[in-house]
Amino acid sequence: MQAFRFLRFRSIQVASILLTAILVHFSPLAWAQDVQVDTALVVSVDVSNSVDAERYKLQLEGIAAALEDPSVVDAIVNGPNGGILFSMVMWADKPSIALPWTKITNKDEAKALAQRVRKIQNPGGEFTCMSRMLRSINDKIVPQIPAKALRVVIDVSGDGADNCNADESAATVRDELVANGVTVNGLPILLGTPDAADAATSPATDPSSTEPKHPLETWYRDNVMGGSGSFVLPANGYGDFGRAIRQKFVIEISARPTAPQHAAID
Repeated sequence: MQAFRFLRFRSIQVASILLTAILVHFSPLAWAQDVQVDTALVVSVDVSNSVDAERYKLQLEGIAAALEDPSVVDAIVNGPNGGILFSMVMWADKPSIALPWTKITNKDEAKALAQRVRKIQNPGGEFTCMSRMLRSINDKIVPQIPAKALRVVIDVSGDGADNCNADESAATVRDELVANGVTVNGLPILLGTPDAADAATSPATDPSSTEPKHPLETWYRDNVMGGSGSFVLPANGYGDFGRAIRQKFVIEISARPTAPQHAAID
């Protein structure tokens, strides 16, 4: 009888240990502590009143096609940890989360996410409130990164400067993000420039060019770009957006980090 009771006690003990191990393994906190990704990338998309249906479609298709592109997939899977976290924000008068943090570790996951991108509805808006968008990312999105990331990058694209007259400037929030270890890169969409067919030789995309830069590119360099390894890569109109975002993703995902960035779940 004593042997039976002992075996029953040991069985309950083992079952309890196994249940605890399973709960810990699948809890979000355990995932954040144990799993690393190479890049946590926030892609922000301008949906202000200058963005009509065709321009909106060009942006979404450019992002989706970039996620499916072999050069981007190679950058994702060949990093030290073989994966990234990806999130999207739509912004105009106010920002809205279009895609929550999603992990990509292979071609199929990238393709599945690209299909989700293509289905995102345009929330619309009037003004270009960049500082509000950056504030939202700083306060609500970056703190909720569900894993350790070697680098945290915000990808800002748009066809105009901030015009909301907010209480704080875009540069002020950018500086706070940089102080928190975040890199902010810019993709200004330059209107009235050569189309995508001429993009490779356009002064806007040639760093060695001595030609005067587009005013919006200059504004992005002064007010958006910031942090380790940050850069501005313009698109020559909406028709060139796909080329620019693809090139930008490869650079951002492949970049060598200077120090690990850690995010915790509340």
